[in-house]
Amino acid sequence: MDTKRLIAALALSLVVLFGWSYFFPPDEPKTPPTAAQPEAKLEQSAAQAGAKAATPVEGASAVLSQGRAVTVKTPLYTARFNTQGGVLESFVLQNFRETIAKDSARIDIVGQSARDKAALGLVILPEGSEVHTWNAQGWTSDAADSEISGSEKKTLVFTGEAAGLKIERRLTVSADSYLVTEETTVTNGGSAPVSGRVAFTIATAGLSPKGEDKYNPTRIAYGKVKGGFEEVTDHAEMKEKGVAPKDPVNWTAVESNYFLFAAMPKAEGALTNGKLKDDVFNLAVSNAVTFEPGQAKTVGCSYYMGPADRSILANMPNKLEQAVDFGWFHLIAVPLLKVLNWFYKFVHNYGVAIILLTVLIKLIFWPLSQKSYKSMEQMKKIQPMIQKLREKYADDKERMNQEIMGLYKTYKVNPAGGCLPMIVQIPVFFGLYKALLGSIELRHAAFIPNVPFTDLVWLADLSAKDPYYVTPLIMGATMFIQQKMTPTGGDPMQAKIMLLMPVVFTFLFLQFPSGLVVYWLVNNVLSIAQQWWMMRKA
Repeated sequence: MDTKRLIAALALSLVVLFGWSYFFPPDEPKTPPTAAQPEAKLEQSAAQAGAKAATPVEGASAVLSQGRAVTVKTPLYTARFNTQGGVLESFVLQNFRETIAKDSARIDIVGQSARDKAALGLVILPEGSEVHTWNAQGWTSDAADSEISGSEKKTLVFTGEAAGLKIERRLTVSADSYLVTEETTVTNGGSAPVSGRVAFTIATAGLSPKGEDKYNPTRIAYGKVKGGFEEVTDHAEMKEKGVAPKDPVNWTAVESNYFLFAAMPKAEGALTNGKLKDDVFNLAVSNAVTFEPGQAKTVGCSYYMGPADRSILANMPNKLEQAVDFGWFHLIAVPLLKVLNWFYKFVHNYGVAIILLTVLIKLIFWPLSQKSYKSMEQMKKIQPMIQKLREKYADDKERMNQEIMGLYKTYKVNPAGGCLPMIVQIPVFFGLYKALLGSIELRHAAFIPNVPFTDLVWLADLSAKDPYYVTPLIMGATMFIQQKMTPTGGDPMQAKIMLLMPVVFTFLFLQFPSGLVVYWLVNNVLSIAQQWWMMRKA
């Protein structure tokens, strides 16, 4: 296989990989059918905890209206709890807005449509029954509205009784952290033990704005105790079957590329279950527990509601840092982001930082690129001889290939030499693609906020597409120039395919985050300059 054919194969691979996600995005949420029932009894208890918590409670709005709202304001967020069971009605992030507009609404991790779905709810599942504690009458709390700052903490206490058990929930919030911790004491005042499971719930309307879920879907994820990160992005699967892994988990979460709503149980052996119903993502994490008569037992869980920031999650319990995962390219994406953030410290513009990172990557691969261009020049020189051999042995493909290989050997030409830099750089490209697509740093980060000399908003958000498609069109033009400068093979069909690549890539890049397009565009310009310099030198 000669150089051009290899390049064509690699380019087509990129088209397939990116084209699949473009033409087959995740399904839009729709009203789901009834969830399937798990078979095993223990799994059934956990599944019920998740499935019931995921099912909108009949008359939940009326039940919660019996309580009163308690608001806690911090520099990071404003949280609103309900004294009816201590459930969370909203969790508004102070430093993150839905769009780049200055008057845009701030991100609410819970969301309006999930406000009465008992986020941070407590479910008790004695054998053969299930109790949503927030539905019980008689909840009391002396918690009041408050505002904390610095390193202050605030503990809210909610007391009630359900399933014959006295419950005291203590939820602690911190002014300098997105972590909410729960310590709940359950007292069995009866004469018989109560065995079953205790579940802590999550509910959110979704963490991806409408229209952005093609590359930024809201999904369910969990970290297994035995190691490994799993996520479910198929909304149809969440609706029809739900999510109910059999393995114990360290944490469970609803997440997007930029935000995370996670629950981290304090006891070991926790199981998780979730589903998507009525456009609300619901999760529960539960542990087996027995409440002995006349005794009190404390159970606990921690919740994280905030940005999917690697540096913050590294300090969270239960290995929550696993939630930010770049897949196969994680080992490449993380160092690239660290270098990108290092550049940002000096230039204070992520667009400029991306350009500097591109230059650095180009310098690292410069020697390989030199060898590639030399190999292509050698191929160019022997192309006339290859063409004659193809014409001479047009009816004998085996003999033709033998003669061409002999020609390569005689002139010491490596037909694959021109592809080596591209092969090596493909993992780097995908690593950077994953990093730029899933990095909270790039969300709403500006490069050139306005079209020069106008008020038109342009590259004001590197995580979003170029609104005027200027950068992808220029990128396509630079790819075309590269193809024209590259020595062509003797096969006219291959030459046509290669010239088609800029058109295909331009079409795909129209919807890509502008930060990634800037990287590819700058890389193309540097490649053209290097190739021109090599041709002039030759």
